[in-house]
Amino acid sequence: MPTAAKPKIVDAPAGLRWPDGRNVAVVFNVAYEVWSEGNVSGVGPMGNPLPAGVFDPNADSYGRYGARAGIQRLMRVLEKAGGIKANIFTSGALAEQDPVQVKAVADAGHEIVAHGYAQDLIPAKLSPEEDEEYIRRTTALLQEVTGKRPTGWISPRATAGDETIRRLIKHGYQWQGDVLDSDLPYIQIYPEGEIIAIPLTIEFNDLSHSMRFGRTPRQFVEIFEDALTNILADRDDVVILDVLAHSHCYGRPAGAWAFGEIARKCAERDDIWITTRGRIAEYFRSQL
Repeated sequence: MPTAAKPKIVDAPAGLRWPDGRNVAVVFNVAYEVWSEGNVSGVGPMGNPLPAGVFDPNADSYGRYGARAGIQRLMRVLEKAGGIKANIFTSGALAEQDPVQVKAVADAGHEIVAHGYAQDLIPAKLSPEEDEEYIRRTTALLQEVTGKRPTGWISPRATAGDETIRRLIKHGYQWQGDVLDSDLPYIQIYPEGEIIAIPLTIEFNDLSHSMRFGRTPRQFVEIFEDALTNILADRDDVVILDVLAHSHCYGRPAGAWAFGEIARKCAERDDIWITTRGRIAEYFRSQL
């Protein structure tokens, strides 16, 4: 059970709407991840897992695809869909391993979101000292490579530790996305200061969509279209819709087109706000 002190919560103001009175904000997200040495993705293409304690080179290779090829493809499909700018959940270790590519993503105008140092280092599993060190290291590495200090954080697995959010405040973060408990942003107030919590929506996540439920890329597009049509029809329902592709999953040819198709269809509309979490945080502050 959690032991940390709970923050004071300030909810979104009544009647909040997105710019120009819209009720739907759509955020495109790319998980650009890497695992620390000797650790591998917990999700892989093989249906017969190896015995506990046996290193799985297949899963290791599967996870490495995102940084080697998938990220470039997803950047291309977003550009072809009208130059949509996405939130890129970026492992700090990638700034060490491939600084040129990380900088290229940032220079293309995408918003780099600090995503922990490596995907297997989940804050809830770390000691306080480890959590502090990985936040510090990740922040410094991303700032050094991109030239800009990240303002937003989403933990690996979106799973913060007891004191992670308070540490993020001390490191200057303006918003975090390790929450699933609301539709709209809200403020968390701690003794260290305050931070905007911007909840993740999980319905359009390529990993669970394809690996857990066995659905097709075409169904990915169809499920999003059905949801968007019906949510737009209810003008009183003000929400954020996240579309998330992992560079090692839908960064592959068979899935990337679906992510791009959703982006293209959204870019053609004027009744939704295509945005990033950083821009949501700025807009939310302006409405308080």
